[in-house]
Amino acid sequence: MFSRPQNPSDSHDALPALRQSLSRAAFYPQLVEDVVVDALDSDVPVDHFIHLETHFDHDEVHRHVTALVLTSDVLVIVHVDDQQLDEQGDHVVAQASTETVPVARIGSVLLSSVYHQPQEYKSGDPVREMTLAIAWSGGQRLDLMPAGCSDPQCDADHGYTGTVAREDLVLRISAEADGPTAVEDARRFARTLRKINTAAALGRRA
Repeated sequence: MFSRPQNPSDSHDALPALRQSLSRAAFYPQLVEDVVVDALDSDVPVDHFIHLETHFDHDEVHRHVTALVLTSDVLVIVHVDDQQLDEQGDHVVAQASTETVPVARIGSVLLSSVYHQPQEYKSGDPVREMTLAIAWSGGQRLDLMPAGCSDPQCDADHGYTGTVAREDLVLRISAEADGPTAVEDARRFARTLRKINTAAALGRRA
């Protein structure tokens, strides 16, 4: 949701910018910052993207933050969730997980864009919704559903149909839900990631 593109020559500003983004997200900013800094292990951020999701389950509210922090060599991914241990919400726990992926291992950076009223599209019109998918392990997700046919009276078993998607991380960013600049922040982060990933891949082949 919050991102500030960084130039590697301006690395001294990277941590304050990251701290500012975490403060705007307002999801245990000091805790998330400490987890991110620990995962960076003294490496210097080049760019970052912070995405906050809120889910409602009956009378409970669950939040999840994903922090993507990019250096010249690695992509650090931090997930933090919180959960109430009692109905009053007096006791809350947060669980943090981190993953560090060498940029050279990233196989694809996929952006899927949604445009509103495409028949009226003009160059420069904003993207309404963006899905950012990053794959590095070769893992695949299989989505299955019962197959059918065009005959509405047919009750035969047609087996299953589905799609296979290669992805390790998927974030959906909506201008309506996440704010007017969130989609553009995700696009800028993806461009930075692709640039560093491409350079790392070319260097690996050299």
